[in-house]
Amino acid sequence: MTIKPNAFQKLIHQFIMLRPVTAFFADKVHLIDKLVLNLTGGKCSISEFAGWTIIQLTTIGAKTGRIRTSPLIGLIDRDKIAIIGSGFGRAHTPGWYYNLKAYPQCKVELKGRSGEYIARETSEDEYEQYWQLALSYYAGYEKYKERAAHRHIPVMVLEPNK
Repeated sequence: MTIKPNAFQKLIHQFIMLRPVTAFFADKVHLIDKLVLNLTGGKCSISEFAGWTIIQLTTIGAKTGRIRTSPLIGLIDRDKIAIIGSGFGRAHTPGWYYNLKAYPQCKVELKGRSGEYIARETSEDEYEQYWQLALSYYAGYEKYKERAAHRHIPVMVLEPNK
């Protein structure tokens, strides 16, 4: 289960969700997280200091067919993992979303362990349930939704491939 952020982490969130800070880090944080994850064997990332559970999502590129790995915030819901396609509120939906739509089979690494998952997009009540869960862990998603008002922010659920 994902642990809700403490007071210090919420303070970090307030800083991170500021538009100039988000704009600066949006293209860099995944690179930093990848580096730290590689150095620690997938056991730690820089984003975890903000209280987020970071997964490494491995997909097949929708256009290229190449293997792609992205560190993302994962919302753990028992054996499922929800991921939010906010892209920091930027203009475009993140590429991993299109990869999962084309090839729903994926791999997730979490704390040095990996598993195979099948992705599906949420809708209606389930979307709202996971959106509210996401907001309870990071209020910045609401800011991102405002900034990306021209597009729908998808919520994907990853379920174990049994």
